[in-house]
Amino acid sequence: MARKNQKAPWEEEEEIIWVSRTEMKNDMEDLQKLGEELVGLKPAVLAKFPLSETLQVAISDAQRFKNEAKRRQLQYIGKLMRLEDPEPIQLALDKVRNKHSQATIALHKLEILRDRMIETPDVVIEEVMVKYPEADRQRFRQLARQAKKEKASNKPPKAYREIFQILKDLYLEEDL
Repeated sequence: MARKNQKAPWEEEEEIIWVSRTEMKNDMEDLQKLGEELVGLKPAVLAKFPLSETLQVAISDAQRFKNEAKRRQLQYIGKLMRLEDPEPIQLALDKVRNKHSQATIALHKLEILRDRMIETPDVVIEEVMVKYPEADRQRFRQLARQAKKEKASNKPPKAYREIFQILKDLYLEEDL
């Protein structure tokens, strides 16, 4: 007769994963820091995050508190964060952080497009018209000629700026 504590030889033993206290504390501190970052966000941005109702209330309370009350509330938020799945929250936070750099990259692309439009207007204006059919082809041609003249005679780049503004407006309309 087999003893109660022994497993049958064909059964695999379960692997036990030990987590040190320090590792657990570090994980909890990371969650609390994530909660602190959430407290720093505006309510309109925070509404887009996948948070439980209790965590949302705790964060809005922490935004109102000062000094010691805020510190205690942040600890409470850290405790609530242990019950949440941090990955979707972290992804949403990364998107919010990255939004500024994405906008900067888009504006740089528009600047390059504007410079190309001044150098080779016919080709680039055709590209713009394909991408933005509501754009005014004649206005782009006129501004490209003006920008070339301004650059040649060292005048202030008024048309140059106007081309960029029109491209930016078209880009923003497309985003909406």
